[in-house]
Amino acid sequence: MKKVQMPSGRPLGRIVCPHCGNDREFIEVARNVVVTTKYVQNNDGSFTPVEDDSEVTGKVELYCGECDADVSFFHDHLTEMLF
Repeated sequence: MKKVQMPSGRPLGRIVCPHCGNDREFIEVARNVVVTTKYVQNNDGSFTPVEDDSEVTGKVELYCGECDADVSFFHDHLTEMLF
């Protein structure tokens, strides 16, 4: 994955990859994640998940979905804009 120099200032509106101009697809990578899932066993022996919990204990990174550039400096903006 390519490293890109961080642009100055915060993004206003849409995030745009400074390397390739992508403004649509991004990939979030969380390191050191603990996922806990509670299951119930059905009468036929199959299982159904009933509760999920995840805890990220490592670094969270953001990458451009087009060119794989590291755009982690935009991650705070992504989390602020999740609805």
